[in-house]
Amino acid sequence: MDVEKKLAELGIDLSAGPEPMANYVSVQKAGGFWFFSGAGPFENGKPVVFGRLGENLTTQEGYDAARLAGINLLAVLKIELDGDWDKLEQIVKVQGFVNSTTDYFEQPLVINGVSDLFGEVLGERGRHARTAVGTNVLPFRIPLEVEMIVKVRD
Repeated sequence: MDVEKKLAELGIDLSAGPEPMANYVSVQKAGGFWFFSGAGPFENGKPVVFGRLGENLTTQEGYDAARLAGINLLAVLKIELDGDWDKLEQIVKVQGFVNSTTDYFEQPLVINGVSDLFGEVLGERGRHARTAVGTNVLPFRIPLEVEMIVKVRD
């Protein structure tokens, strides 16, 4: 699968990955496993989606926000791979944290925004294990945060 061609077909631009916003790194590498810090629905370094699922955001709006967070993770991954997608062996794990009310139970449907994106762009290499949990608050009032672990070829 030609990742760059697929990104172009989907109209996804990965030219700028998000920078850390505090005292941490975007990626911690441990051999062939890379651990990515959380990403949210940001554009140009600023959050663009705010709120809580079950309160003022629909599941579809959450899904779209999760897709944007996934695009941000892919942008950082592309930078770390020096643009060589052949080095990527597998997205191993995705962890999604959804800012939601106590009576909202569709966190998995929201985080599908990331999982579907990774499958579309990366094919089988985008399939992963996953966690999708609810939380009562996230930084900057964003509705979700997503982390991932990937395996790369040495």
